[in-house]
Amino acid sequence: MSLSTLKDRVRAATTEQPAAVATVSALAEDAKASTPEQLHTSAQAEGGDIADVALAWLERYRNEFTRALPSHIDTAAFLAAVRAALPGLINCTPASLLQSLLTCARFGLIPDGRHAVIKREGKTAVFVPMAQGYVELMYRSGRVGSVHVGMIHEADEWVYEPTAPAPLDFTHKPALTVSKKDRGPVILAYAFCWMASGARSQVVILTREDAEEIRDEYSSAYRRAQDSGANDSFWHTDFNKMWAKSALRRLHKVVPMSAELVALLKADEAGDAGQVQIVHAPAEDAHLQAEADEAHERAEESQDPKETRTRPLPRKRSQPRRTTRKSRKGTCR
Repeated sequence: MSLSTLKDRVRAATTEQPAAVATVSALAEDAKASTPEQLHTSAQAEGGDIADVALAWLERYRNEFTRALPSHIDTAAFLAAVRAALPGLINCTPASLLQSLLTCARFGLIPDGRHAVIKREGKTAVFVPMAQGYVELMYRSGRVGSVHVGMIHEADEWVYEPTAPAPLDFTHKPALTVSKKDRGPVILAYAFCWMASGARSQVVILTREDAEEIRDEYSSAYRRAQDSGANDSFWHTDFNKMWAKSALRRLHKVVPMSAELVALLKADEAGDAGQVQIVHAPAEDAHLQAEADEAHERAEESQDPKETRTRPLPRKRSQPRRTTRKSRKGTCR
């Protein structure tokens, strides 16, 4: 029987493994090495590397990756990025690793640390799209001309007046002529898009407090890492990147959305919640397209200044350092 959808192929690929196999390392060695240490010893004796042994197993599914990847991404390049990430994933279950990688491929994102990451949580491999991955899918929608994501430091010049017409409502001039230390800590993250039509989206701005509230309320991965004492979630290890990603994710409320981007948001949320990341085929899912169309309508409405009801942040101009005043903290949700 032919498998018509990627979801069917993933299910078939991940259920054909022997029930006794618990980890990728064990599967890669056909159960000859029952511990990571033994696998290392075996791989070294054969003149190879543990990641090469695991990659040899994944090569069995090359055709599945080729079907999942869009035509502009070479399968060899994708697997090369996977090879670099494998040493940290060999204790994951083979089913979760294969599904997370096929999900990553389905969205046309390379797990290179910039576009996406495959992260280990216990014995489960989880697909995590990064900020650049979201940007990539926004461009693919054909409705977005450019995406801007940035971080404002304490010594930077910036102005945000949401009642002013775009693009006068927001400017950011980084203090690039001073040292990183003198630029001070990051105080705001922002994101906005210029549409293909020439219109500009609403600017999304998040304070550190906003980012912490998002983390505490929505990130199950952060809470699991806190409760276990591991403190190894991305909110622990890369707070600023997650801060910027949160600003970018909030753009989905004010920019045109594609069904594929809706699916990416859902996969990201499922992974963070510790749930199975179902591989969607957005073109076949009418409800995803309906959500995208609804988001597009919201984006069009957001261009009307009357629809903006955010509290303005104060204007800040450069001053001699000894007389510079700190800006009041503001929020744009």
